[in-house]
Amino acid sequence: MLLDLMVIGTAITLGPLHNSAFILLLSSGRGTRNGLAFLLSWLANLVAVITCVLLLTGGTPPAQHSPPSVAAVAAKLAIGLGLVLYGEYLRRRPPRPPRPPRWAARVDRAKPGSAAGLAWLLQPWALVGAGAATVIDADLSSWAGRLAQAAYCLLASLSLITMELYAVRAPQAADARLNALRAWVEGHQSRLVITLSLAVGVWLMARSIYDLAT
Repeated sequence: MLLDLMVIGTAITLGPLHNSAFILLLSSGRGTRNGLAFLLSWLANLVAVITCVLLLTGGTPPAQHSPPSVAAVAAKLAIGLGLVLYGEYLRRRPPRPPRPPRWAARVDRAKPGSAAGLAWLLQPWALVGAGAATVIDADLSSWAGRLAQAAYCLLASLSLITMELYAVRAPQAADARLNALRAWVEGHQSRLVITLSLAVGVWLMARSIYDLAT
């Protein structure tokens, strides 16, 4: 479970779309306040999904090959297959010039409430769903299970936490460097999405097939 959560958390934190949006928020008039609202909403979404799963399982992992366990593995397999198909679709699609999303023009006027809503909108829900299917195996009675879930949430938010702290401690330097980072990310967004989708998709499929076969 821990390794799966670390792979999924890493893929989430490296996602280009929400990182670009976060940098735009940090550059807006309300800068770090918008960034903080986005970050807290992002974390709250992750925690809420995990909490719902644990309420369903009672914090006790289902027996191996029981219907709930098989359903969770099947969900991860389906998500993995979907990610692979999506990544392959993007890879085969003719290249398109990068265009900023429609909401990007309104970020300068964003308020903390809309920044929090944007975090919910930009959450990579397929990966979050894979994380939820993995958390089904968590055991709340053990420290290892609780630490794994905490580590997953922090890892999935690590890029946002790092940028928020940097913007608070060195706002002028952060503005220039983070905007340079955003320009690079936007220029390589398609390649990043393809790489992450294929890599995580293959991982989830392989792990799911192994779990079903053993």
